[in-house]
Amino acid sequence: MTRTVDPTTEAPPPVQAAYSYCEAVTARQARNFAYGIRLLPTGKRQAMSALYAFSRRVDDIGDGPLDPEAKRSRLEATRDVLDRIRRDAVAEDDTDPVAVALADAARRFPLPLEGLDELIDGVLMDVRGRTYETWDDLKVYCRCVAGAVGRLSLGVFGTTPGARDAAHAPRYADTLGLALQLTNILRDLREDAANGRSYLPAEDLAKFGCSDGFHTATPPPGADFTGLVHHEVRRARALFAEGYRLLPMLDRRSGACVAAMAGIYRRLLDRIERDPGAVLRGRVALPGREKAYVAVRGLSGLDARTVTRRTGRTRP
Repeated sequence: MTRTVDPTTEAPPPVQAAYSYCEAVTARQARNFAYGIRLLPTGKRQAMSALYAFSRRVDDIGDGPLDPEAKRSRLEATRDVLDRIRRDAVAEDDTDPVAVALADAARRFPLPLEGLDELIDGVLMDVRGRTYETWDDLKVYCRCVAGAVGRLSLGVFGTTPGARDAAHAPRYADTLGLALQLTNILRDLREDAANGRSYLPAEDLAKFGCSDGFHTATPPPGADFTGLVHHEVRRARALFAEGYRLLPMLDRRSGACVAAMAGIYRRLLDRIERDPGAVLRGRVALPGREKAYVAVRGLSGLDARTVTRRTGRTRP
């Protein structure tokens, strides 16, 4: 959708109310995400909350109690809402506040809305109970449910004028999304197993003797669970290293937002690496003081400067 509204122009009251609803959803259901976007100026923060609220709606359908056919129907109805947004056919007084907010965000920022179609496609993979034989197979899923969100977020952030190799920014945003999603998969191994889902590549599970899954607080008998986790951690770290090359291309506050969100997940990855069994015993999380440190570090621009020093330039 082509922008038709100056991003700095204040939205009318019905749209402001819709954004407030989306921000409340974000604050209630996505503490790590909310922690990052609070570093953004108002217009960008509101647009990111609209993206999150729509994405949350899609995820909630996939994770909800409905039978598969009902889930597919609800997801296609959500795609219909997206099509209305794409056609600029959502009125300010529409009864769906998420649609109102996202439609306004799409008028203000160059959002690649097809990324939300990809998100719906990814959740449909969950509904069908798809499993993944190889990392290349899993990447397709991760790009749908996380890489696409990275590219949508870049539509809000934009790149700084004159940023070197800015044409590569969507790729880096996509890769950073993959890094976050793989970290999520590791963190949620036990919860996903309880819900009958398996995301890690089957060939990796077989290699480390973990094909029986993760249904208890201890690894399968005879499994090299630590080896499996460390293998996936190394893969995630490589994705973070490439995705972080986006940071020098962003303005200070957008870069701080990305560095905060990614930094929280990198620290989760550190904790998982130190104690792989923790993901089977409960949910690994960071205390608030550590999140605050990550946010301050992002605002300082330290992560962006570190990337610039390591690469010398932002070319791949």
